[in-house]
Amino acid sequence: MNNDLTLVIPAKNEKESLPFVINEINKLKLEYKLLFIVERTDLGTIKVIRKFKKKIIFQTKKGYGDAIITGIKKTKTKFFCIFNADGSFNPRELKNMLKLIKSRNHDFIFASRYEKNCSSEDDTLITKIGNFFFTKLGNIFFKLEISDILYTFVLGKTKSFNFLKLKEKDFKLCVELPIKTKKNRMLMSTSKSHERQRYSGTKKVNAFRDGFLILKYMIKKFLLGWILLVTQKKKKIEKHNSIQKLLDKD
Repeated sequence: MNNDLTLVIPAKNEKESLPFVINEINKLKLEYKLLFIVERTDLGTIKVIRKFKKKIIFQTKKGYGDAIITGIKKTKTKFFCIFNADGSFNPRELKNMLKLIKSRNHDFIFASRYEKNCSSEDDTLITKIGNFFFTKLGNIFFKLEISDILYTFVLGKTKSFNFLKLKEKDFKLCVELPIKTKKNRMLMSTSKSHERQRYSGTKKVNAFRDGFLILKYMIKKFLLGWILLVTQKKKKIEKHNSIQKLLDKD
């Protein structure tokens, strides 16, 4: 395979897990580039990445979403993959995801832990319930037709991602990406995944705080879309009535 894939890896306080993650990725029979996005103050993580002589991009702002946007803007390959630095993503799944996006010519492949014969060792009861709720909400509100909206193991076309001009700097980017993909009539599909227990450290997401922000974002986008639709229908009716009046005069 050509070297047309970049793994974009946001890394925050992951100095313990990174050696495991990098060594595991290096065992792949797959051509790729690695791009780590870190905060300048995270000296422990920076030291580990430099030890492995991998490329680092420093964030100018904070947030998981900002790290992803920053990394993909710097990506030069045709494809990118958002890849966690905690060891929970299995790099052996990359080959199938890359195969799917090329064979289907889709814009994005969203890995899923909740399709048949899939699983997660890292989900808690709270995060599992929350993800089920937000996935259902996304499919009802925006007709996304995906099964795991909060799982950020995503492989896509770099050009398509940049076209969307995503703005959310925190975990709301998880839902902003599929919502804007659907809105812009881009193609997306899913790939089976088995999420592993993280190698070390703790989750960066706060289930209640980030869950509330995601819910607020989804409701806002749904209402704005509904208002826009009603406004367009109203204008269409007014235009039709104006034309009809002119015809009646004749």
